[in-house]
Amino acid sequence: MNCKRILGVASAVVLSLPAQGQISVYIGQTPPPLRWESQPPMPGPGYVWVDGYWNWAGSRYLWVPGRWDRPPYPGAYWSHPHYDHYPRGWQMHGGHWDHEDHEDHGNHYGRDRH
Repeated sequence: MNCKRILGVASAVVLSLPAQGQISVYIGQTPPPLRWESQPPMPGPGYVWVDGYWNWAGSRYLWVPGRWDRPPYPGAYWSHPHYDHYPRGWQMHGGHWDHEDHEDHGNHYGRDRH
């Protein structure tokens, strides 16, 4: 069997394997209200303010302060971390840089996914 054929068969096997399951953590406690933070001066041109958020730390929420950050590519925007409510509890969706603004970036704590 030649190398190209082996690579083709190996790729087909890998692509046909089931994806690893995601672990979902549901939290029974409602996240606290977002905090207002005073932004320190921008450290230089091209920075974007990334708002702080409440992070679940196993038994309680801990505040992660906001920070100045540089977008990784032109046109990127920060999609902030937020919590959605599901029948099993609250679930956090982590923040990330994205290409397009697909939704309102207001307070998502009240969003209900029943």
